[in-house]
Amino acid sequence: MGALIGLGLGIGLLLCWSAFALPRTARGPRRARQTDALLARAGLGQIQATNLWVLCSCCGLVAMLVAQVATRTAPIAVVFGAMAAYLPVAIVAGRARRRQREFAEVWPEAVDNLASAVRAGLSLPEALSALAVRGPEALREPFERFALDYQVSGRFGDCLDRLKDRLADPVGDRVVEGLRIAREVGGGELGRLLRNLSAYLREEARTRAELESRQAWAVNGARLAVAAPWLVLLFLSFQPEVIHRYSSTGGVVVLAGGAAACLVAYRIMQRIGRLPTERRILR
Repeated sequence: MGALIGLGLGIGLLLCWSAFALPRTARGPRRARQTDALLARAGLGQIQATNLWVLCSCCGLVAMLVAQVATRTAPIAVVFGAMAAYLPVAIVAGRARRRQREFAEVWPEAVDNLASAVRAGLSLPEALSALAVRGPEALREPFERFALDYQVSGRFGDCLDRLKDRLADPVGDRVVEGLRIAREVGGGELGRLLRNLSAYLREEARTRAELESRQAWAVNGARLAVAAPWLVLLFLSFQPEVIHRYSSTGGVVVLAGGAAACLVAYRIMQRIGRLPTERRILR
């Protein structure tokens, strides 16, 4: 019994010591990491998550003040302030979707250029740097910075890591990791690998474009259905004798219930109509 008590006391003291003495890995809040990932996918990796949150707060506050002055109705001001606060996030998310869609369209051409450069006898760093000049327009800026990094440091692996961070794209992760393995292992199958990858990416992009074109009418219809009640409310804001009714308890309940119904319906629509998206697992 004494041995068990001594063992437990020793383990407790060891844990207390390790909590203060051993180094700890700093990890930000989950929301901050998600926001940083969203900004990276949108090509805005140089902007911090805090800056985006501050912008959202400013937009919401300004919209709420304007709505309060125009309508003299606090619940209406809160509703439009919340919408304005979400607007920067919606813009960044839309930019991220467009950027990923654009990358999906041009990656096959970029991989073909890499395969041609390798077949012509260029080294991998030279082939990647050449994409800054001969590659698709959407990908030139990240590869131009890769070329500059490699000229300065000469460390191929570190430059590839920074290239992945700038691209923030799952297809880019696959291409970069394939090139890294080819660089480290060697072999003469890199050209065939790149050609096969290019054909697969073209087929995947073609299939996804067809699905998105068929889905677009449903998504746009759902967005219009969600926005219509709030557009009507915006027009009603110019009629003071009508809009002041929302200052009552019943009006607040109607606004809260309508906002909740629109939010739930829109999320359900997104869940039902969402296409499978490739996640970044090779960061």
